[in-house]
Amino acid sequence: MNRNCLFGLLLLIIAGAGKAQKLPLLETGSVKPMPAEWIDKDTNHKIIHLVSGEGDNQSFYFHNNPFLRANDGKGEKMIFYRKVNSDMQLFSVDLKSHKTDQITSKKRVSGEIVATKGREVYYQCGDSVFATGIENHKTRLIYVFTDSIRGKITTLNADETLLAGALSSPEEAEIYKQFPEKSQYFNRIYDAKLRRTLFTIPAQGGELKKIYSEKAWLNHIQFSPVTPYLLMFCHEGPWHKVDRIWTVNIKGGEPVLMHKRTMEGEIAGHEFFSPDGKRIWFDLQMPRSKTFFLSGSDLATGEEKRYEMTRNEWSIHFTVSPDFKLFAGDGGDPGQVARAQDGMWIYLFYPEGDHFRSERLVNMKHHGYKLEPNVHFSPDGKWIIFRANFEGHTDIYAVEIEKSNN
Repeated sequence: MNRNCLFGLLLLIIAGAGKAQKLPLLETGSVKPMPAEWIDKDTNHKIIHLVSGEGDNQSFYFHNNPFLRANDGKGEKMIFYRKVNSDMQLFSVDLKSHKTDQITSKKRVSGEIVATKGREVYYQCGDSVFATGIENHKTRLIYVFTDSIRGKITTLNADETLLAGALSSPEEAEIYKQFPEKSQYFNRIYDAKLRRTLFTIPAQGGELKKIYSEKAWLNHIQFSPVTPYLLMFCHEGPWHKVDRIWTVNIKGGEPVLMHKRTMEGEIAGHEFFSPDGKRIWFDLQMPRSKTFFLSGSDLATGEEKRYEMTRNEWSIHFTVSPDFKLFAGDGGDPGQVARAQDGMWIYLFYPEGDHFRSERLVNMKHHGYKLEPNVHFSPDGKWIIFRANFEGHTDIYAVEIEKSNN
């Protein structure tokens, strides 16, 4: 074979290798199973399976931090749930190698609390609270609720010294038992006006301390990511009937309302702290299902910053990027409060003055929104991580924010 033929053959091999590496351009969820990686044909963004393996996988609720920084040669990780032998267990996934590791192996594991400094996960199994090392898997028993107390932990404070949650009543448990669907129990629990009590427990173990009590459905409990003594909670119930978002100093003092409704039918909810702890962001509609905003209340001044969006851009949950420059949302189907006819997308939002400019990242038309996608920015701010069921089971995906050149 002469030199020119060899050179031509080499070019063909290189071209063929390039084509082999080209990702498929597909409608997301249009085939089952989807490939490990693909380009969403409607958005031109790359999507990957973040985790793989048998069983359903679920990422965390939108305001619960799932990430663990790299340390001592160990890679950056995300904590998630995987169903193992009918029980949900906590796992970690290395965000670079995608290697997974099972952390827990107990019955009825619940709770989504990552201690980034202590490199542990806190969770609950029935009446018992545990902490397990994410890398070494060493487990500590933190607290056992007595038979007369129904308590659930939900959050860990900024210096990782205290867990917090709510105590509920036997009457509330009976409502859940008789009416297990949200559409059945939601108004019943709100109307019952049963007592709930906020509490803390030392993260190293110790006595339960009651912080605040009220005959109201106290819920959505979150510690500030920066201020160890600041706790946020909500008055749960139909959003147009409640002034929902409150904070309380666990050292003492009365709760502080973070947003007062000003018109009939106004709603505010799905609140979350900004990573720097300076604002509480929330879905604001003035009134319900008419005009849509993401609003943020300044904790120091009470001033609100609002970004308006269209009906289709409204999302069940929102989140903010690590550098505070971008936001993301998980969209919604026509059955959600916005009644959007074209809202089934994972969105990226660019703040521009008093409104959002949106970019669609993932077409979610094959996703069933009874499972909420719950978006998270990756720690490097380059990906949006979400859960979805468009393959017929629940799995965890990541979409690249930068458009593909594929």
